[in-house]
Amino acid sequence: MQVSDKAPGLESQDVDYDVLQEAQAGAGAGTARDDDDMHRMGKIQDSNSQGLTNGGMAGLFWSFIWTFIGFGFIIASLSEMASMAPTSGGQYHWVSEFSAPRYQKFLSYITGWMSVLAWQAGSASGSFLTGTIIQGLISIRDPNYIPENWQGTLFVFAMILVIYIFNVHASNLMPVLNNLLMILHILSWAVVVIALWALAPHQHAKAVFTQWENLGGWSSMGLSVMIGQISAIYASLSSDATAHMSEEVKDAGRSVPVAIAWGYFSNGLMAVVVLIAYLFSMPSVDDALNDATGFPFLYVFENAVSTAGVNGLTAIILLPVIFSNILFNASTSRQTFAFARDKGLPFSKWISKVDEKRKIPVNAIVLSCIISCLLSLINIGSQTAFNAIISLNVAALMYTYIISISCVIYRKIWHADTLPPCRWDMGRWGLPVNIVGLVYCCFSFFWSLWPSSLPVTLDTFNWSVVIFGGVFMTSLGMYVFKGRKQYAGPAVILLRLQD
Repeated sequence: MQVSDKAPGLESQDVDYDVLQEAQAGAGAGTARDDDDMHRMGKIQDSNSQGLTNGGMAGLFWSFIWTFIGFGFIIASLSEMASMAPTSGGQYHWVSEFSAPRYQKFLSYITGWMSVLAWQAGSASGSFLTGTIIQGLISIRDPNYIPENWQGTLFVFAMILVIYIFNVHASNLMPVLNNLLMILHILSWAVVVIALWALAPHQHAKAVFTQWENLGGWSSMGLSVMIGQISAIYASLSSDATAHMSEEVKDAGRSVPVAIAWGYFSNGLMAVVVLIAYLFSMPSVDDALNDATGFPFLYVFENAVSTAGVNGLTAIILLPVIFSNILFNASTSRQTFAFARDKGLPFSKWISKVDEKRKIPVNAIVLSCIISCLLSLINIGSQTAFNAIISLNVAALMYTYIISISCVIYRKIWHADTLPPCRWDMGRWGLPVNIVGLVYCCFSFFWSLWPSSLPVTLDTFNWSVVIFGGVFMTSLGMYVFKGRKQYAGPAVILLRLQD
């Protein structure tokens, strides 16, 4: 999710990767009993398998379908706002511009903090996945290797170092990476789908589309599936990354919303195809969740091809994902830079500084890399570290969507004549689409903070609740003591410039 990108068309990469990761992958959280077994064996449990644990094959498939549809209303709403106000600030800027003047400063400030949190968590999740997948590959080549959590964290650090080097010292290569990523994205999708359909043993359609499973210990199948849908939601995130690069995109009022909308819907269809191929190629959900690598998609690959083939298929997934992580960090750092530029963060002057030689916000890039490292440290003490990071990503981003879409709904109902011109216009369908998108945002937010299984222990607790609550309370405190005095908000700044 993650990882959509920044220039037109790149948001596509996110949906594909995440489905190759959560759909194709469901990384090994298993049942509550499986958690204990994997901990005893020293294996890494990656809770991206939550869709398989809570819902089984049918749950993973159908939750992706309704998520794809529901998220479509959100994407359409975000595209419309991006056309009205193309800016790197994204949600906090839209809130500032569309909310009631009385609440403009407060809502924009809090939304800015939560948007920074969401994008930083999303950036960390991509590095976490690539680092721990490499650790899983080592387990395939060396069955005697016992992966430790701290080792996985070191691999994550290595991925973050690569991101830093490219974003700072090879920033001039970004246009090349954009084009290369698009090519790799399509090729990797085609190769994986063909390999799974041609070489893997196949399940019956009845098992794929009707076999629901509750392996998380929940009281009912319905509750289990609702919790498991976090995998599908995560796969659909961040398609609005292009919005945060608006100030570096030509004809942003038109190009950005087109990139957001078409990237999401085209890749959603591709994701459905690869998800079906993945599920048909999974002989056993239990075996997939208990695979020694901790990644069910590696289990599926092992049943289809040789060890060399597993390495090859995983490599063609990892390469575009690594490139995507690099570009995702670019979007994340620009969003952080924009909020700091408006004096919304501590040390704003330092964060918003632009390198005179490279013409990029180097300090914001460095800060984003540091935050990714800090979030990845959760992995050392918790088996469900990734679940916490993606839940944090989902919850914080849904919060910003809720506030920004609510504000544009308010503006359309009571002050429609004050809305800025929009080159990507949904016409009379705009308001109904916004309302449905808002309802789905609230629905996703509610389920994003639940733990993945019962009973809840220190190891399986969803720590995203603590981080989300902590950052939210911090933002309130910062507003009282600093923000209300120093932060004006983009809308006020624009009015001053016009005067």
